[in-house]
Amino acid sequence: MQKGKNMSNDQIQITGARERNLKNISISIPKKKITVFTGVSGSGKSSLVFDTIAAESQRQLNETYTSFIRHRLPHYGKPDVDSMEGLSVAFIINQKRLGGNARSTVGTVTDIYTLLRLLFSRIGEPFTGYSESFSFNNPAGMCEHCQGLGTRETLNIDRLIDKEKSLLDGAIHFPTFEPGGWRLTRYLYSGFFDNHKKIKDFTQEEMDLLLHADGIKVTNPDPKWHKTALYEGLIPRIERSFLKKEDGEKIKYSKDIETFISRELCPYCHGARLNDQVLSCKINGKNISECADMQINQLLNFLKTIDAPIAVPILSELTERLKHMISIGLDYLSLSRETSTLSGGESQRIKIVCQLGSSLTDLTYIFDEPSIGLHPHDIKKINQLMKLLRDKGNTVLIVEHDPDIIEIADHVVDMGPGAGIHGGTIMYQGDFKGLKTSGTLTGISLSRSAQLKQNLRTPRGWLTISNAAKHNLKNVSVSIPKGVMTVITGVAGSGKSTLINQVLPEFYSEIIFIDQKGVQASKRSNLATFTGIFDNIRKLFAKESGISPSLFSFNSKGACPVCKGLGVTETDLAFMDTVSTVCEECHGKRYTKEVLECRFRGKNIGEVLNMTVSEALDFFREPEIRTVLKRLTDVGITYIPLGQPLNTLSGGELQRIKLAAELEHGNQIYVLDEPSTGLHMADISQLIQVMNRLVDQNSTLLVIEHNLEIMCQADWIIDLGPYAGQNGGNILYSGVPKEIIFCKESITGTYLKNYLSKNRRLPNDCK
Repeated sequence: MQKGKNMSNDQIQITGARERNLKNISISIPKKKITVFTGVSGSGKSSLVFDTIAAESQRQLNETYTSFIRHRLPHYGKPDVDSMEGLSVAFIINQKRLGGNARSTVGTVTDIYTLLRLLFSRIGEPFTGYSESFSFNNPAGMCEHCQGLGTRETLNIDRLIDKEKSLLDGAIHFPTFEPGGWRLTRYLYSGFFDNHKKIKDFTQEEMDLLLHADGIKVTNPDPKWHKTALYEGLIPRIERSFLKKEDGEKIKYSKDIETFISRELCPYCHGARLNDQVLSCKINGKNISECADMQINQLLNFLKTIDAPIAVPILSELTERLKHMISIGLDYLSLSRETSTLSGGESQRIKIVCQLGSSLTDLTYIFDEPSIGLHPHDIKKINQLMKLLRDKGNTVLIVEHDPDIIEIADHVVDMGPGAGIHGGTIMYQGDFKGLKTSGTLTGISLSRSAQLKQNLRTPRGWLTISNAAKHNLKNVSVSIPKGVMTVITGVAGSGKSTLINQVLPEFYSEIIFIDQKGVQASKRSNLATFTGIFDNIRKLFAKESGISPSLFSFNSKGACPVCKGLGVTETDLAFMDTVSTVCEECHGKRYTKEVLECRFRGKNIGEVLNMTVSEALDFFREPEIRTVLKRLTDVGITYIPLGQPLNTLSGGELQRIKLAAELEHGNQIYVLDEPSTGLHMADISQLIQVMNRLVDQNSTLLVIEHNLEIMCQADWIIDLGPYAGQNGGNILYSGVPKEIIFCKESITGTYLKNYLSKNRRLPNDCK
């Protein structure tokens, strides 16, 4: 990017941005301020903030490294923009889950556990060793029986073997051990077994040979037995080949492995992960594992009881970091919590904590909807952190829909007016007050008055949960009305998901969950293939052109031979970054020239896949295609191209696609987990219409949600809390929405009352 001669130090200046749907926009963004980018989904917010500003900052930073280091960093292409000036180093704090394996915990990823290890190595008694000795990822400290995992994987023999069958009949259920599978031959040709004998008739000696024997020389094998091979029983064979390896075989059969594996606490360390010597070292009667298992607020209180002058610097740093965790509403977590179990919102807040300890200034922090997964009570805490980052001399850029976060902005950029090709324009720049009177879609939504639903539905029965005590639930019993829309509320960690997603199915197995989890998708799965309309589209092209429908699939013979139907090619430049470029042969259209010459209503198959849902709805007249497109439109999926890979969509977008598939069904029990995720305020009302449509089809709808507007439209509210973790898990309120504002114990009730009062729509009998 060219540098301007009069580059301003107090602004990020962008000229001629055309990335994705941006309409050649130019903008100046104030530095060392909080700027919030608003607009409907697909309006161009992410194209400007992530694909232009963040991408160019990362690209230029990466160019300062050697080619050896660049080869190991993500590759960022130059964004489509004329010039950018005033950029600083950008940190992107997104919603992507932290993930990681069983060795990655809240404590390790935040480095708080590192400080705790240092504390125990200094003042723990009896002295056990240095800091590394207290790590469950270090051979010196880990439990040797579970290698520091705290759990052991064991094969469930009853699932693995059908004792009513013989080896030849398929007694072993695991892939590659079935009849015809190459691993089964080792057992058939060993000479140890009667291959026609049912497993239930095996002697104890035969069962031991089948399951446990390891490294035995075969004395009387079948002639097909490999001469130099040793015999290995099922359990050591599967453990060696699938459980102890992290290779392609384990990944390929991961689902099958899950079916036959049971996980249990390590019987030696009982989940503590560490060996006995390390666990014998204590401070005030607690070992390091017990401290890591405490809730963060409890751990902070424990540290306050420690009086050791030598440990004052360590305690000071530990206390500060734990207070940061509490300040963003994560006081209910423990340091031992595996990062793979965290939600996207929890992961994002932990990333914030990792930045708060930094003494660097003049950075650009970029946040992707930090309100996701947060109760209004917790959003106040996030706002304080945003201001703290700004006041340290940093630039804070936030892509956000939540009014409470938009309100703290020093500067607001509203994108629109619509989504996809209808977006990409700056509709408003200025302060929050001006946005409310700007007349844009965001401004109109902010000025709209909220009110409680007037005509409540009458329950048609009840779903009853009795004495639920899972995780932090306090022996909860509750009745959930059928035939109405019930909203489940409470702060993050209060027990909502445990009650509805885990306990309720134990009582009622017929529930349909529409969540934000990814679908079985690869870069070859897209909106058209997932919804099933691609088959219809290919048939239309085939009928028009007189060739086989299979040629219009980018996964078969019609695919471009250069990019194999992906539309892009990747070039390995050895010590430089792998470069992903638009395929020069098909120009990103995925198909051969011959296939692209076939047209339907003037469009080729590549052009149809590039159509957004709204464009396709205008294009197609066929009822079987239009019905699906209308459902996608109803749930707000209008701006996504039919050919966009599903693995590039957000959790909220995937959830709404799943929701669209249920719109014509009735008489079901549905659970929606935070369906407002990623939705603009203008889209919330459309979502409420969709939810009402489900209930009007004689279905029961349970919605786990923080959005106050959705709460207002509920027929029934169940509120959990009062706080998170061990301080939650109680039913605070169950009833009609109007009455929750009288519940003094309910934080949700307080915020709902303030929300209605702010909009001057609080019912007279509630004032």
